[in-house]
Amino acid sequence: METKTHRSGLTLAAILDTAIAMATAEGLESLTVGELAKRLGLSKSGVFSRIGSREALQKAVIEEYDRRFLQDVFVPAMREPRGLPRLNAIMRLWLQRARDVEIRQGCLYCAGAFEFDDRDGPLRDLLLDGTMAWRSALKRTVIQAIDAGHLVPDTDADQLVFEIDGLFVALMREARFLRDPRAADRAWATYERLIRSRQP
Repeated sequence: METKTHRSGLTLAAILDTAIAMATAEGLESLTVGELAKRLGLSKSGVFSRIGSREALQKAVIEEYDRRFLQDVFVPAMREPRGLPRLNAIMRLWLQRARDVEIRQGCLYCAGAFEFDDRDGPLRDLLLDGTMAWRSALKRTVIQAIDAGHLVPDTDADQLVFEIDGLFVALMREARFLRDPRAADRAWATYERLIRSRQP
């Protein structure tokens, strides 16, 4: 027999799954406790008791999305040796996640960047923190690749991070808006060319 805690955990996971799908498809501003309860077939009070207010729901969605991204991309990539092997692993895992998740349902960070680019507040700050944490981790990995001699010493780490991060934004547009089935392959080919141009 399932315990109450186990059932609550399953319900919270279902709430977050549905809320993330809503946010990536319709924007974080689309999230309301009432609409979420309706889609899940739960009472409004049932959702509220597990997640809290609308603001708490939006915050929980961003935090859970970030947790899943780290779990899918960075945690396994950190098992690889420092330098280019780790950077390549990050890119492979990132593109695999894009194929499995973001191309299918959208990217919260890409969509959120446009949704909140001209408005201030805690949600923008949370999205910005996640984006900057990702870019900082990417920059650290690039610097390690330079230090290991895998990339030429005069490689501009900030420029390379800009180009790699820009690949993902382009990938989302090509795959979702232009519906190019080769978008992920094109992104990997571009990444390989970027790296080759900076190798000794």
